[in-house]
Amino acid sequence: MAMTDSERVTIRLPNSLLQKLEELVEQGRYHNKSDAIRAAIELFLSTEITPPHVEKFTLEVPKANVSKLQELVNAGDSLSVADAIRDAIKEYTKLRVQKMVEEYEEIRKIKGLDEEE
Repeated sequence: MAMTDSERVTIRLPNSLLQKLEELVEQGRYHNKSDAIRAAIELFLSTEITPPHVEKFTLEVPKANVSKLQELVNAGDSLSVADAIRDAIKEYTKLRVQKMVEEYEEIRKIKGLDEEE
């Protein structure tokens, strides 16, 4: 990551946090501790600064399901795992609303309310 417009910031962290950062680097998830800290700050800011029409939340997903979602991404069905989850929620919501409307219409039909209109 080229950092042309950046400023050095010095912080103190407890050893327990430093060890966790080092574990992430050792696992290959980040190139170095600075990259891990930058990613953490970006994530923090993305959750703190959200458009008013969007509500963000954290979702814990079993690894097996994440693998299946990643397969959708690899197949080109979604841009990212997060996108695949958003699509799944939209589809589920659409189906639930459709079912509720059908149930409502059935109740109106049974009660004979459609004939009064």
